[in-house]
Amino acid sequence: MVGTLLVLVVVPLLFVLLAAPFWIAAELTGQPDDADGIASFGPLADTALLLLSLGVMTPVVLLAARWVQARPAGSVSSVTGRLRWRWLAVCLLLSVPTVTLMVGGLVGLLVVTGDWTDADTGPMSWVGLRTLAISMAVLLPLVPLQAAAEEYLCRGWLLQAVGAYLRSPWIAIVPQALLFAAAHGWGTRWGFADLTLFGLVTGWLTVRTGGLEAAIGLHVVNNLVALGLAAATGDLASDATAADAPWHLLAVNLFVMVGYALVVDRLAARRGLAATVPA
Repeated sequence: MVGTLLVLVVVPLLFVLLAAPFWIAAELTGQPDDADGIASFGPLADTALLLLSLGVMTPVVLLAARWVQARPAGSVSSVTGRLRWRWLAVCLLLSVPTVTLMVGGLVGLLVVTGDWTDADTGPMSWVGLRTLAISMAVLLPLVPLQAAAEEYLCRGWLLQAVGAYLRSPWIAIVPQALLFAAAHGWGTRWGFADLTLFGLVTGWLTVRTGGLEAAIGLHVVNNLVALGLAAATGDLASDATAADAPWHLLAVNLFVMVGYALVVDRLAARRGLAATVPA
């Protein structure tokens, strides 16, 4: 409980410390205001700041485990006390066709149901290869930090903090999934349900595989594809988030994400991956 309080206090403080110089510099140099009325260097810079600010959650969680709980920081990563990099690479590779099916299924269902125009958040157009390359040069190193940080907080810290007091892992999996969905804001009920599904699936995989690798892999690829498509179409400035997703995405993910979970679980069993702390 003390560690959780530390995380909840330090993370917002670090966000302010990171963002304040950025906002002050934008104001002093006369940059135009964004949709919220705050001086900004542009959508790409705002996205980079957000990703970096979320990324600081990982060291805070690890330090809380080490300093407050006096346990190895790596015990948040997996039951082996470290991040299993080869297994993470496998999960990243499996996530590529998973997210491809996700995007393809969403587009296909939108077209079939005639809801494609309703899902548009604004005019989109190809930004050009040079602009996309610059955007991806910023996103590629920062998105993994942000996605991993959310996993360390939700499927790492919160899952362990609640699960430490309970016999059934499901009672611990459900709260962190709901908090994960709520943290993305309130959009459509379908978006909230889809985010909750993501939290449930990745929470279950974390317990079944004994670590965060499967959750991090799916989260990283999903966010890279989503932000990459937004960058390619000039949509980084959009206020729409995963919480605003239509029902079509939930319908697709009920099959795609569950399929990913079953494949990863079977592969982890074949590899003899440790799901509990070794003796």
